[in-house]
Amino acid sequence: MTPADRYASVRYLVDDVRAALDFYTAHLGFQVNSDAAPAFADVVRGPLRLLLSGPASSGARATPADAADPGRNRIHLVVDDLAAEIDRLRDAGVSFRSELVSGPGGRQILLADPAGNLVELFQPAR
Repeated sequence: MTPADRYASVRYLVDDVRAALDFYTAHLGFQVNSDAAPAFADVVRGPLRLLLSGPASSGARATPADAADPGRNRIHLVVDDLAAEIDRLRDAGVSFRSELVSGPGGRQILLADPAGNLVELFQPAR
């Protein structure tokens, strides 16, 4: 089975591959799939493969200059206990980009990786 058969892949352009690799593995439960830092690394969590492309990577070099900044898109990670995750991440020094938001579908909060790419932590309503 190839990675294309196992994973949905998302590419994030990052300024520092090592910092991004450390962030996703230390704080968000991703495992290293490959590490070619400082150009590239990829990490996996369940069926998600996150491609971390540094400035020297082919993925970053192929990106038009007017589309190279982090945007409003984000990966969406479902958690069982959002309050506990927020406490754990704050204790680890991670800062959040939004306040906790609640709606009919659940609760969510946003944080950013070291390059400014957004990550949404989401706990579904029960």
